[in-house]
Amino acid sequence: MSKKHKGRADGLVYSTNQDFYNDHSEANNEATLAKNEQRLRVKLDSKQRAGKIVTLVEGFIGTDEDMEALGKQLKTKCGAGGSVKDGLIIIQGDYKEKIIAWLKDWGYSLTKG
Repeated sequence: MSKKHKGRADGLVYSTNQDFYNDHSEANNEATLAKNEQRLRVKLDSKQRAGKIVTLVEGFIGTDEDMEALGKQLKTKCGAGGSVKDGLIIIQGDYKEKIIAWLKDWGYSLTKG
């Protein structure tokens, strides 16, 4: 199943019933907060990663598309790989100080974490 088209919680794939009412709503319809209202935490982690260090950005409140866009910007700036999943932006490598500086420049609020 593709990432953009997540399955329904009730498992319905297709219905031939013409009177069928699609009452399924998307899981994450939360509006994205403004940059200065975000409370992001940046930390290093190596648990369950075979000893490799990754930089985690957590606490983003908003749509999945906006979080993926921020993750892509950070990966591009760092020149490193990474992913966005489970509400976390994961950047491969130790880029904590650089990411904190970039997020502050872009107007995000940071909390200690």
